[in-house]
Amino acid sequence: MSIVTWSFPTTVVFGSGSIKTLAAHVQRIGATRALIVCDPGVVKAGIAEKVRKVLEDAGVPAAIFDRVDPNPVLKNVVEGVAAFRSHGADVIVSVGGGSPLDAGKLIALKVTHERPLEEYDDAIGGDAHITSNIPPIINVPTTAGTGSEVGRSGVITLEATGRKTVIFSPFLLAKAAILDPELTVSMPPRVTAATGFDALTHCIEAYLSNGDHPMADGIALAGIELCAKHLPRAVEAGADLVARGAMMKAAMMGAVAFQKGLGVCHSLAHPLSSEKNLHHGLANALCLPAVCDFNNHAVPDRIERVRRTVDLTATSLSNALRALREKIGLPSGLAAEGITKADIPKLADKAMEDACHRSNPRTCTREDMVKLYELSL
Repeated sequence: MSIVTWSFPTTVVFGSGSIKTLAAHVQRIGATRALIVCDPGVVKAGIAEKVRKVLEDAGVPAAIFDRVDPNPVLKNVVEGVAAFRSHGADVIVSVGGGSPLDAGKLIALKVTHERPLEEYDDAIGGDAHITSNIPPIINVPTTAGTGSEVGRSGVITLEATGRKTVIFSPFLLAKAAILDPELTVSMPPRVTAATGFDALTHCIEAYLSNGDHPMADGIALAGIELCAKHLPRAVEAGADLVARGAMMKAAMMGAVAFQKGLGVCHSLAHPLSSEKNLHHGLANALCLPAVCDFNNHAVPDRIERVRRTVDLTATSLSNALRALREKIGLPSGLAAEGITKADIPKLADKAMEDACHRSNPRTCTREDMVKLYELSL
C-alpha cells in the first residue's frame, strides 16, 4: 500500500460582502503594500477599483497591474514582476478569473526565483526547484470555474515548451481566498456557462481519476451536485446570489478535489486554448462527454454514480452532460468553434505532452486522443 499526503490548508472566506474582509487578511499576514493583479475586464467592471479602495481605506497602499492575457504568457509575468518591485509590494492580491489568479501565482514565483519558467514545469518535476520564499498571495475570484483561488498551480502558455505549462507547488497556495458572490454577477451568461462547466469538469475528472484521496472524492461529488442544481439558474438569472454562491463553492471544491488528479479531458482542452485560443471551460465542456464514454470501460461504477448525481433521467452520463450543455446555451461540438479535422494531428501531439492524462482512469494513446477530438467535433 502506497503512502499519500492529504491537505486542505487554504483559509476561505465566503459570503456576500466578504470582500470587505480583504484588508484584515492582508494585515493578518503582516503585509503592508499590495499589487492587485487582474485583467482589463476586471478593471472595466469596476471591481479592481473596488478592491483597491477596500485596501487603501484600511491603510494598505495598492497598485493595479492589469496586463494579463486571457491565456497568460511570459510577458505578463515579466511585466508583473516589474510592477511588484516598482510599487515596493510585499503581497499580491489576484482578482479575476483563472488567468489573473494563475498569473498572480507565477508573478510571485518569479519575484524570488531566477530560473526560466519552463524549468518549473510540473511535467518534468520542476516543483523540486520551488522554495518557500515566495511573496504571500491572496486570491479574489470574480468567476466560478477554475477554482484557482485555492489551487497550488499556475498555468501559462510558454514559447519554450510550445504548450500550456502547469507549474505546481504547495508554496503557490494563497494565504486566503475571498469568495464574494456579488463580484460574479457581472459575468454574462455564456461566460457563466463556460466557467461553470469548467468547475463541473474539475469535479468529475477528480472523482474519476486514478489517485487515492477519499476526502477529495467526497468533495468532488458534492461539487458535482452543486453544479447540476445551480448552474442553469446562475446562467438564466445572473443576479441570483444563491446560485452564484453555490457555483463559487463548486469551483472552489473542484480545485480542492483535483489535487487527487485530473484526466484526459484537460489534456485535450489545454491545446485547444494554447493553439486555437478556445476558452478553457468551453474546451472542457465540448470534450467531456466523449471522455466520459471513453472512461466508462475503466470506472463504470463511478461513471454511474456521477450520472445519477447530474441527471437521474439520462440514459448515460455523456447524454446528461450534452443535455446540460444545451440547456445552458453552449455549442454542441468543437466544429461550432472553428475546429476542423485538419487541426487534430497537432492537437493530439500536444495533448499527449500534457501531464493531466497521466491520472486518467484509462491509459491514453495518441490514437485515443485523435479519436476523442473527432468524437468531440
